[in-house]
Amino acid sequence: MTSTGEWIAGKYELLAQLGEGGMANVWRGVTHGAAGFTRKVAIKRVLPKLAVDSGFAAMFVEEARVVSELQHPNIVQVHDFDLDKNGRYFIVMEWVEGVDLDAWVRSFGENPTPWPLVAAIGIEVLRALGAAHERRDETGRPAPVIHRDVTPANILLGNSGIVKLADFGLARAMDRASMTAPGMVKGKLSYLAPELLEGQPAGPRSDLYGLGIVLWECLTSKRLFAGGGPGQVVMRVREGKVPSLRDARADLPPSLVEVVHCALARNPQDRFEAAAEMQRALSAILRTHPEPTDARPLGASVREAQERLRA
Repeated sequence: MTSTGEWIAGKYELLAQLGEGGMANVWRGVTHGAAGFTRKVAIKRVLPKLAVDSGFAAMFVEEARVVSELQHPNIVQVHDFDLDKNGRYFIVMEWVEGVDLDAWVRSFGENPTPWPLVAAIGIEVLRALGAAHERRDETGRPAPVIHRDVTPANILLGNSGIVKLADFGLARAMDRASMTAPGMVKGKLSYLAPELLEGQPAGPRSDLYGLGIVLWECLTSKRLFAGGGPGQVVMRVREGKVPSLRDARADLPPSLVEVVHCALARNPQDRFEAAAEMQRALSAILRTHPEPTDARPLGASVREAQERLRA
């Protein structure tokens, strides 16, 4: 891939901008080391308009520190955190060669996604959430990290079959910043738990609700609460009415339908108590499925998705 010619911090070469959100832009890059060493990385840089906000900058620094402590195979790892020559903070993270969950679902077109692989992806995401929710600080006291932004774009599928959850730091920063600032939550409202719109604090069960939406959408290839303006989306999220998966796909096991709808309960107390509990429920379903759902078939599916998307 052709370089943009821009380097930051003297060792990170920017190849191409992949996207831009309300707080940062995302780049595909390469880190350069001694003796010709190179490694693909993902780089997120705070937008110029936020770089001058000292409050946001301090929060961004703290979030980068916390997220760097989340060491888990299913969480995108932070390699570096620094300032560029213009005083903009950036985070360097591992590069996941593959597609995000949204692209994987889109690659199937009108065909249904394979529900066993959707369940397997859900299990891996729950492992990541469990590690974050059960985090302890250096003294051993509970210090959970709530993601707050479990969306298809933040679930990365590697062509080796690995599943990674991204953007813990930016999601937490977004939550602490103004939820109504222009562009801050564009595209995010439809994945919020209803209680968050009522001013209640985010917690593990709100993350599980977000994953419930993701699984529902993966299985139906439809958006659950999207459509119309932000006001209409907020109204739908507040109501929390979820069409039955059983009506959408007759091939789904009743137990899988129950798991997804439990995660999507309007009342947080009616959802799974913890990520581990939901993970066990999905794992029990796959134990009765004759076909493998490990990294090999998932990786093959990701590579096939890449081919379909290229075509």
